[in-house]
Amino acid sequence: MIHMQEVQQVKFNGDLILTTEQLAKFYGTTSRRITDNFNANRDKFIEGTHYFHLEGSQLKQFKNQTRKTGLVSEHAGAINLWTKRGASRHSKMLGTDQAWDMFDELEENYFNPKQLVLPTSPREIARLALQANEETNQRLDSVEGDVKDLKENQVIPNPEYSALSRRVNQRVSEVAHSYGHITKKQRGELFKDINGGIKKIANVSARSMLRKKDYQMVMDFINDWEPSTATKTIIRQTSLKFDKEPA
Repeated sequence: MIHMQEVQQVKFNGDLILTTEQLAKFYGTTSRRITDNFNANRDKFIEGTHYFHLEGSQLKQFKNQTRKTGLVSEHAGAINLWTKRGASRHSKMLGTDQAWDMFDELEENYFNPKQLVLPTSPREIARLALQANEETNQRLDSVEGDVKDLKENQVIPNPEYSALSRRVNQRVSEVAHSYGHITKKQRGELFKDINGGIKKIANVSARSMLRKKDYQMVMDFINDWEPSTATKTIIRQTSLKFDKEPA
């Protein structure tokens, strides 16, 4: 599983975007399938809202902008760049466990990054400099404690993160099996429920921000997880609607 901290943000005309190759990697599929889904459902995508189509001089300029990232092949004659709304549409079309899971990560940590507000006035800059100096002096006597705190709040490493993600997928599948037939929309409600619970108990805004010290607590929660009454009600209502639809 990919950590959002490892992903370099790319912009086009000031908008954060993803290439087809990035989207395929995040969603655990192929670029060809992303392109095929787009071509088969072209009427559901609006250029400028869900994607940007680049060719000619625009593509040349974007290649120059991203040359060092290797995101675009030098031989590409035209490409599509996907916005947050386009990425969302593709996750729904794929309907896989990883696509549901990763769009949540993309939405919270790629397309909506936390913005750092910098001071602008000389007085505020001076105040912050004095405050930083005072804090530094105070911490000289407690370096050992700071190091310990840093270790405890270390973001969970990739192997443990991948293990949690696999267990989430397994647990959702176990619960989904108890319902018999289940739609992609219903499965999405289950993922939303379990991911919401994980973020709540670990006090984080996204799973990629889980701390190493919380690994066992989160794993225990996943093993014991059952969907909330609200989620169960939504799934039952969807099932009833599905059953009433004419064949």
